[in-house]
Amino acid sequence: MSSTGSTYGGSGVGAGDTHQATVRDTDVLGVSPVPAEHLVAEYVEDLSVFDPIVGKAQAIITRYPQSRSALLPMLHLVQSVEGRVSQAGIQFCAAQLDLTAAEVSAVATFYTMYKRKTCGEHLVSVCTNTLCAVLGGDDIYRTLGEHLGSDGKKLGHNETAGEPGEPGSITLEHAECLAACDLGPVIQVNYEFFDNQTPESAVALVDALRAGEKPAPTRGAPLRDFRTAELELAGFWPEDEADYRASVDGPSAAVETLRGAKLAEDRGWTAVPYPHDAPLPEVEKK
Repeated sequence: MSSTGSTYGGSGVGAGDTHQATVRDTDVLGVSPVPAEHLVAEYVEDLSVFDPIVGKAQAIITRYPQSRSALLPMLHLVQSVEGRVSQAGIQFCAAQLDLTAAEVSAVATFYTMYKRKTCGEHLVSVCTNTLCAVLGGDDIYRTLGEHLGSDGKKLGHNETAGEPGEPGSITLEHAECLAACDLGPVIQVNYEFFDNQTPESAVALVDALRAGEKPAPTRGAPLRDFRTAELELAGFWPEDEADYRASVDGPSAAVETLRGAKLAEDRGWTAVPYPHDAPLPEVEKK
């Protein structure tokens, strides 16, 4: 047998050679059946839609020792303009924070709160995690999908009934745990809670939203539209104290959530206090 021998798979590549060294590179642009310059040329979006928020973007950056830490609220700010995080929004954030578009995209596609399709005036999130699901969350999500659908087709996850962004339009999503298991099944509208829902109450809720009404959440701040909620998540609120209070004041805790604490108070139950001089456990040395 030749000293070069045959390699794995019957290849005639000699010993010491690699497959890469013996195969000529393929000109992928040359063999492409369609013009493919966009694969190597960076496309620059029109960012003028964000001109009005440059000052707010800079204000966010000043809150952090390192500018890249401002990315999360910056993405909410972008979403308050377009109702989603578009490719232009990604480039805007990258330019403001001196990041690459890939770095911004990695974050924007990781968190479900950043939408890639334009949301409706209201984002309706139905909890379909385990407890809410068995209490009726799955039925609520299915009922709303059928109710908001058209032409015999149910509205699906992250799909919108009506023209996105226009008054009365609703984007429906099924959400993972909304941290309200004691009040399930729950729905959020623009991240405000509507507790103890049924398929019937959920239909009444979305019908009121489509009619231009803003029903009061079970707890939390008064209801506002999705883009206003995004602006608030970016950290911007009315400067007038009265307007600010009107935007944020509302019941924060439900009776069910505080029931255990109230029983303990009524019956004089207390936990044994932790001793102040309790020794700390030894930390194993590495």
